[in-house]
Amino acid sequence: MNGARGRPYGRRGGDASTGRATEGATLSSAESGGPVTDREYPRGDPTTPVTISYIAESAGVSIPTVSKVINGRSGVAANTRARVEAVIHQYGYRKPAPVSRSNMMELVFDELEHLWGLEIIRGVERVARRQRVGVVLTEFGPQRNAIRYWIDDTLARRPACIVTVAQLSQEQRDQLRARGIPFVVFDPTAELPDDVPFVGATNWAGGRSATRHLVELGHRRIAMIGGPDQILCCRARLDGYRSAMEGAGLAVESDLLVRTALTQQGGYQAAADLLARPQRPTAIFACNDLQALGVYQAARAAGLRIPADLSVVGFDDLPVTALVDPALTTVHQPLIEMAMAATELALALGRGEKAPQAGLELATTLTVRQSTAPPPY
Repeated sequence: MNGARGRPYGRRGGDASTGRATEGATLSSAESGGPVTDREYPRGDPTTPVTISYIAESAGVSIPTVSKVINGRSGVAANTRARVEAVIHQYGYRKPAPVSRSNMMELVFDELEHLWGLEIIRGVERVARRQRVGVVLTEFGPQRNAIRYWIDDTLARRPACIVTVAQLSQEQRDQLRARGIPFVVFDPTAELPDDVPFVGATNWAGGRSATRHLVELGHRRIAMIGGPDQILCCRARLDGYRSAMEGAGLAVESDLLVRTALTQQGGYQAAADLLARPQRPTAIFACNDLQALGVYQAARAAGLRIPADLSVVGFDDLPVTALVDPALTTVHQPLIEMAMAATELALALGRGEKAPQAGLELATTLTVRQSTAPPPY
């Protein structure tokens, strides 16, 4: 044995002579009952870190006793505590810093394709930058191929928290919880259990305010281009439309409701169908801004002017809506603020703080621009 440093004691399960666990301990002449001196284990030697088991062996006590002394807990006799503290001081033992998660968070998308996603990234980055946290961006892709590997990679990375725009399965949520990785769902597309934290928007109120605006302008044949019925926000916006129509005493006619993809092409095809009918609508409320831009294309293809012949309202208030001609009247969904709120909540959960409430909905507001006017007749 090298008397300057001692040698590692490699057996597992304990020392047969003492019954104490000694895995990872570094022993010197204490193995034979002899005294331990500074010469045998010099303080500050970086090649021989002092372990709790070494302190226990040197002081002639158990590892739990040393742990109690280090952590300031009771249950240790005064003379025993003094002996352990003397050994701790002799070898300059320092309590290791607790292992923590990486200083990063993760933002998860199903598919990052439109400006809608960029607004969310901007909101997440604002908070992460302010709190000096890195952001890992994950995209499953249109076929969701990456989802099979994502959860394993994320569990290995152990991020401080997750903001997920993608909708996770119950199994995936359980896996994250089991590893202590908190998550917040952004704008959920389906009903969630009560204990799943989320940040969304007042979609029903937004749909109602958009339709009321058209009613107040004098429109009576108001069509709505909705999104897939299985998406929660689409159903809420449609229900808001229905509420405003019924509140104004107007019938919700089935031929004025079209459901399609939340894309510009979907909006174009739906609007082309609506505008080709003998009794075409005088106004169209689209479930999102991309659909509304498709309505613009269909109206121009049909030789109709916006808003002189057709009023159009969108939903989301993406930056492009202020740049099209005419500028689009739309329901402002505070995407950046929603993303900031989701990030603040996720990081707070990552610090071990308790969420004041499981769900948070930020208010939508109607932004009136130049795409709406009274009907032509």
